[in-house]
Amino acid sequence: MAYSRAESFCRGQFSSLVTLDLLEDQEGAFELLRQSGLHPPVWVKDQSKASSKSIALTKQYVHFPVLNFPKESREGFARVNMFFPALSTVSVCVRVQWDPEWNEVSTIFSYAAPVFTNEFQLRGQLDIHGRILLALIIHGKHLPYKAFFPNDGAWHHICVTWRRSIGHWAIYVDGDTKDTGSVTDTSQDIHGDGIFILGQDQDSFGGNFTEPFFGNITDLNIWNTSLEMKHISALSACSPMTQEVVFSWNPDNLSSHPMVKEMQALVFCPAGQQRMALQGCRTLHSWSDQLPLFGLTDCADTLPFVCKSSRERYLKLKQMQDSHSSQSTAFMNHLMKLSNKTQLVFGQEPSGENNLAEVSALLDISVQALENTQQEGLQPTDMVSLIQLLSLAADIPAQPLSDAANASHDSIQELSQHFINVADSVISKDNALKWQAIKEVVNGPMDVVKSIDRMVTSLSSRLMAETDHLTIHSPNIKLNVQQQRLQESFRVSSFCGPETDKSTNLDCISVPHQKIQDLHNNGFHKVTLVNTWYGSLQSLFSPKENITMVPTVTDGTQRYLGTILGSSVISTTVLGDDQPVSMAVRFQLQHRVQNPTGTVYDPVCAFWDFDLTPEAGGWWNTKGCEVVSKQYGYTVCYCNHTTNFALLLQVYEVQMSPENEKALQVLTFIGCGVSLCGLLFTFILFIAVGVPKSDRTTVHKNLIVALGIAELLLMCSQWASANEAACLVVTALLHLFFMASFSWMLVEGLLLWSKVVSVNISEDRRMKLYYVIGWGLPVLIVGVTLAISMEKYRADDHCWLSVTTDTIWAFVGPVIFVLAVNAVVLCRVVMVTVSSAHRRAKMLSPSSASKMQTFDLTWAVMRPVLILLPVLGLTWVCGVLVHLSVVVAYVFITLNAFQGLYIFLVYAVYNSEVRNAIKRIKEKRKALSFTNCSQPTSFLPSQRTPVTSWGHGPPIPSSPETSETSGPPSSTSTSLVIKNESFRKESFVSFSLKPASGNQVVQLTAFRPSAC
Repeated sequence: MAYSRAESFCRGQFSSLVTLDLLEDQEGAFELLRQSGLHPPVWVKDQSKASSKSIALTKQYVHFPVLNFPKESREGFARVNMFFPALSTVSVCVRVQWDPEWNEVSTIFSYAAPVFTNEFQLRGQLDIHGRILLALIIHGKHLPYKAFFPNDGAWHHICVTWRRSIGHWAIYVDGDTKDTGSVTDTSQDIHGDGIFILGQDQDSFGGNFTEPFFGNITDLNIWNTSLEMKHISALSACSPMTQEVVFSWNPDNLSSHPMVKEMQALVFCPAGQQRMALQGCRTLHSWSDQLPLFGLTDCADTLPFVCKSSRERYLKLKQMQDSHSSQSTAFMNHLMKLSNKTQLVFGQEPSGENNLAEVSALLDISVQALENTQQEGLQPTDMVSLIQLLSLAADIPAQPLSDAANASHDSIQELSQHFINVADSVISKDNALKWQAIKEVVNGPMDVVKSIDRMVTSLSSRLMAETDHLTIHSPNIKLNVQQQRLQESFRVSSFCGPETDKSTNLDCISVPHQKIQDLHNNGFHKVTLVNTWYGSLQSLFSPKENITMVPTVTDGTQRYLGTILGSSVISTTVLGDDQPVSMAVRFQLQHRVQNPTGTVYDPVCAFWDFDLTPEAGGWWNTKGCEVVSKQYGYTVCYCNHTTNFALLLQVYEVQMSPENEKALQVLTFIGCGVSLCGLLFTFILFIAVGVPKSDRTTVHKNLIVALGIAELLLMCSQWASANEAACLVVTALLHLFFMASFSWMLVEGLLLWSKVVSVNISEDRRMKLYYVIGWGLPVLIVGVTLAISMEKYRADDHCWLSVTTDTIWAFVGPVIFVLAVNAVVLCRVVMVTVSSAHRRAKMLSPSSASKMQTFDLTWAVMRPVLILLPVLGLTWVCGVLVHLSVVVAYVFITLNAFQGLYIFLVYAVYNSEVRNAIKRIKEKRKALSFTNCSQPTSFLPSQRTPVTSWGHGPPIPSSPETSETSGPPSSTSTSLVIKNESFRKESFVSFSLKPASGNQVVQLTAFRPSAC
């Protein structure tokens, strides 16, 4: 194959031409050629050659020394100072800028020999259609005016060739063939020893100048060979060619008339692929001691070649092809039925000359097969085959086709529509999982984008032959081609993606007006804008495939998590006079992601660079792009070149500033310390003062123990973070005791509910259930979590559960459940309290019930809320809102860090049971002190005094607290304490009633205070 077809074939096999730059490639190619029996030369790729792409506008212009032939004088000419031999073949190329105001016959160059003045001449004239017609004179024979170029004042490259052996001549304009023919007189060469004149016709040998040329001439080159089409195309793009040259452009080798002035001019020179074709393509010529020897060969020659691919990709592709052959899919069955073939092989060059027709027919039946298999969908093997077809079809227009010139505008447009429809089906969102299945073979969805770029750029001139605006629309792709003549007044509209109901901010791209003006100022006459929008590519890039980039936010307030593709892809290609031109663009893209809780996005303007890691098909690059503005839901960007653009969104976890983080750490440490002290004092009071034993106090004690240990561990966790094993242990214990704290908070709620709603469960059974919930459930949750996710259990930078994995839900899930249950309990308690207050207010003051009811109801609502909020854990609701504001974080830390102090105040200081217990202790101590300071006096009844019988009536308790703790009445003794007004204030007299044998006798003992 020719070099370009070899490259195309390798691309269709998801590989590339081998470079032989690496030792392993050299060894592999040597062994492959030896086994296959192929002999050099063999096509190889030259890595030093840049791939064909847009070049910056300033780099496409070259300074040329120019001869100016002014209209002020008809005498101007320039003579080539050299000896000309007889020429059997000749080629003359020159760049001409015709004066648009001159409309008479002009001679561009004339060669006169001593024996024949009109030996070889090129002349031109203006026709009625405003074109400059060209004609050759060979051996005095004037050939017809047929070749032409527009009279637009621009530079045009003109080449003429003649070969005596076959009498063939040709005229080329701007790299294209404009006129060809043959002359019958082939008996003689062009005579030597002649004079070559620029800008005048020689009516005599070297004199009698007529038919002058007005304008500018440069880059005159003469060869004694007949140049081929590929050479002329390359020369038109300013690629040099030195072989067999007779004269090379140099004004120093010219003699000019005084009126002819030398000047400098910028000439547009889009040399790229043409230069490579002119100089030759790289080949492996031979081996020397198993080392390759390289050379250059005509790129049109047919040579063998070697494609390079990774072993994994080759084996996977072969496996898919074998599977495709043995078991056809629904799509392939429909395709073979439509094509009347038993098997279709994609990725191979079509045979014969009618390549365009074959590819167009294959695209047509592929579209029909896709429509027939919409329900079944594409299989991975189908997608690989279609991607191969797209790659092949994209390269076909660039090949030298015999039918290309005659292809109608409608057929080219139909081919483009089918191409886009096939590409749309391949990059559909429905195929996201299938793209993951073929990622070992295909680089990614950007391979399809590259094929679309190549196809549209190659076909743009034919697509726009009969129109200046074309739009091809499919569900996931929108293609728009605009063409406009660059005159004094012109406008270029922006291109936008399809409208959506969800957002009014569309995806748009435009070329600044000033950049288009620069094209006009630099001599361009036509501009073509190829714009493409891709709406489904974001879903085809795996979210787990992180895009490595340097974080843009580095102030410490946010932690960088990664970068993802966050928008549609939009592209622009600018063609100036059908040549790719690199130009600045401005685009706006919508953000197409949702912000998870606790994360923010920072948009970055980027483009897909196919030359970055070419073995992987390219990667995202940000060079030359910058953010113009960031708005809610979309971002505006500016890039200094044209290609495929998108928004990359850097994902950050919201964090506090170092100052706030330090302040919150200090506040947490202080609050936990105070809270721990409060919990410790509460627990000691419950034990020391003898609070009556009940299920409520038991639950309180367990909650205090769990919460106290959790806060103690939290205070010490910072010191454990340095040791990985210790940090894991602390994390597990923190998880356990905080879970136990919330479990006992749940028990608090259940216990309160049992007081409000009658529950028919005995106290013993109820406490067993409470212990299972309070301690058994946390142990179960922590144990299962450790067993399932030991490696992802702990966070990286502190001793707590990892929030970047699902492990955190082993804590958050149960906490949310506890808060929900306790919220229901609190609402029920408030409702009961309000109802009781309402009834009590009416009973106590019926006349002023309305006024009293307002105060009572308010207090009835506030009192249970203030008492129960910390114990039921409802202050942890603020933890869900911490990511919204740093103020919420301070409120959350304050409420929960001082939870132990709050429990101490509510359940110790202001608890009636604790206060009554303390009061009883004080009374006993005071009574003991009173006993030690008094002398007893016995009062015995006299004989005259009647005996009083007290009977066995129940004792009178001193208070509700003593009644709860006193035992049953003794059968042998009864005590009664009576306040004696005759003693000093706060003095008491004790009467002890003791039964006598047979009768009950009352003995009174009075304690009389002494001087102490």
